[in-house]
Parts: sequence; structure tokens; C-alpha cells
Amino acid sequence: MRRVLFATLFATAACQGDTEVIPVDVQWMDWPAEVVAGVPFRTRLVVFGPCAITKAFRPSPHADPSAVTFRPYFIAENEDIVCIARGGVSEVLLVSALDTAGMAPGLSAESPRTYEMRAASASNLLVAGRTIRTFGDVAVFPPSGPGPALPEPPRNAAGHVSKEVDVSGCVRIRPVGLYSPGAALVLENPSDTAGLQWAFVRGYVYTPATPVCGESRVFHLVSRN
Repeated sequence: MRRVLFATLFATAACQGDTEVIPVDVQWMDWPAEVVAGVPFRTRLVVFGPCAITKAFRPSPHADPSAVTFRPYFIAENEDIVCIARGGVSEVLLVSALDTAGMAPGLSAESPRTYEMRAASASNLLVAGRTIRTFGDVAVFPPSGPGPALPEPPRNAAGHVSKEVDVSGCVRIRPVGLYSPGAALVLENPSDTAGLQWAFVRGYVYTPATPVCGESRVFHLVSRN
């Protein structure tokens, strides 16, 4: 299954003289659930790094009247590099992901409202092809009106995940491609985890009143597909 999975993650490179532009999919994204109008906000992006000598990463955010959309890409040197991934498969993308960020532009709001958060992403990890996908939404409050409702609002989050269960029965989800120990998040509501492996999930990350499985930051699952 892993070979099929990684085969869907190829990027299309556009050559520009001595450099090439390599679009990449967003595997995972999280962002503040509530922001103040006109103030840019940090958005975490997990993407697969290209097998290339990269010069720069561009999150490429764009805002319109209804949504913020990220179409990230790498600028790389136009060199022929052969990369051997797991199983001996030559690929454009590495099998490990890059944990990075992009600044979403400040959004306008004359009264409290929401914008969708979107990004270029595979519609299904087992089906090749990139599409613009809605990851969730962000609540925007006018600077002169009531501010965010919570002193520490949660971070909305969504993306493709793998599932882990430890010896004590605690369930964690991990953004696909991130292998560092701290990348996995405890699933706060693991009542039904069937079909969670390799699924696209939506939810939020927050600090519960009491730790869950010894963790103070947890993921609350809202939906999956």
C-alpha cells in the first residue's frame, strides 16, 4: 500500500531557465480558529519536500471574498537528480514531509463572519491528482467589535493522517509523512476509529481541562472522509 501511496504524491515541475517550480500538495494544515480582521495569521502547512536542490519554499496564499487558498511550491535548481525512495522506487518527492508554515493575509470583516481555509491537496491518497480542497474555516472578528470569544482559541486542523495505538490503548493521529516523536496528536474522542487510517480528517487542537493520555494538547475529531 505504501508504494501506491507514495506514487500518488508526484509533483509536476515547470522549468524556468536554471530553476524549476515544483508544486506540492498540503498534507496537513492547522490555523487559529478565531482571528481579528486585517491581521495576518500563521498557518501551519505540512507538505512533502521535493527530491531536488531547493532554493526557496513559497506557501503562495491568496484571499478572496470567501476563502484563503494556499497553492504551495518549491523553487529548485534545474538539475537531474535521481532519488531512490523506499522499495527502490525513483520519485520526484521524498517520502518524509516538511513541517513548515505560511502567513495567511489579513481578512476583511465588517461584522463577525467566517472564511473557508483551502489548499491544493490530493483528493485521495490512493488516487493521483491535485485539487483545491476545503480544510475548514476561520472565524473573523472586526477590530472595533467584540473580539474572539476565547482567551486561547483552539487551532482548527485538517489533513491526511495515519493512526497509532499504544500499549495502553491511547489512540493518536499523525500527519502523513511526519515521523518525529512529537508529530502525533492524542485523539480526544476515539469512540470510533474504524476507517481512520489514511483518512482525511477535520477537527481542532486544544488544551483540555485535564490531560488525555498524559498529553496537554489533543485533537478533537469532527469529521473524516
